[in-house]
Amino acid sequence: MNDAVERIVLDVHAHQAPIVPDELKEIAGVSWNSVNAVLTVDDHDVGVKALFDPRPLLSWMDQNGVEKAWISIPPPLYRHQLGDGDAHAWAGYVNSGLRRIAEHHPRHLAPLFHLPVGRPRVALEVARDASVRGQNRFAAPAGGYDAQVLSDPALDPLWHVLDAAGAFVFFHPGECADGRLNAFYLSNLLGNPYETAVAIGHLVFGGVIERFPNVRFCFAHGGGALPMLAGRFERGFATKRPGIASEGKSPRALLRTICVDCITHDDGALDLAERVVGASNILFGSDWPFPMGLIRPHEQLATLDRVRRRRIFCDNPNELIARHANTSAMATDRVAGPATTERLQ
Repeated sequence: MNDAVERIVLDVHAHQAPIVPDELKEIAGVSWNSVNAVLTVDDHDVGVKALFDPRPLLSWMDQNGVEKAWISIPPPLYRHQLGDGDAHAWAGYVNSGLRRIAEHHPRHLAPLFHLPVGRPRVALEVARDASVRGQNRFAAPAGGYDAQVLSDPALDPLWHVLDAAGAFVFFHPGECADGRLNAFYLSNLLGNPYETAVAIGHLVFGGVIERFPNVRFCFAHGGGALPMLAGRFERGFATKRPGIASEGKSPRALLRTICVDCITHDDGALDLAERVVGASNILFGSDWPFPMGLIRPHEQLATLDRVRRRRIFCDNPNELIARHANTSAMATDRVAGPATTERLQ
């Protein structure tokens, strides 16, 4: 570990794409070109080489004083269009791959198991199987797939299992559902923050966050557009706008229970995120290895005062890790959830 830089206890937002060539040969729609190090997923080429080998990530962590990274697959691997059977097989492949990567580097890496929430039965199966083994850290797409939304009652069995497990769930936006944003890289620049805000809106107004308080909901990119919209959400609740339940906790209160990463690329935006979700709920994320992330974290966050950097780099992740450790030991006897679906064959 580089002693010349401030240490960063945890990176909750780092990506890896597991490559097991023999297994990939058996999966339709995916191919691996070992010569050029390109993974083709449903006719989309993924050629960011640092995704396929943990060694560049580990080297970057050492250079930047990052002690631990929770790794998840990147959006090109979400494959929203798959049916239940294929989605189950794909989730099995990527999750076993993430687990194997972490097992080779247990001091520095841990997996966030992929939950394909666009297929509720499959996501439930993944959560059950992981939770009974005492594994309760997950990642999930924040949206961008058909008309599926996170307030869908079909996802309630999943939330029950995650709540019983005291799970941490990191939400990352996938493909933007708005075709107008295909120009100028807006599908990422604008679409990603938009999809995250839509996801949070459904979790708030759908009562998911309130009904399942033991799930630690965490969102990429500073919560996307949500911090700017928090006051508008609150006004809609206060004035009883159509479709908004007037009972229960207000959006402002619920937003103080979620956490977001610190990737905003603007001190003012980070200030607003801190005011909305609470300064203790901002976690460090890098979005490794993508250029829209914090690949040079100490340089990119140098304008933050030392107290804020310490809170994001050390204090908040230490609290998250302690809370997670306290809940995971209690999880295994409570993870079955309501018997609402048969196990996938």
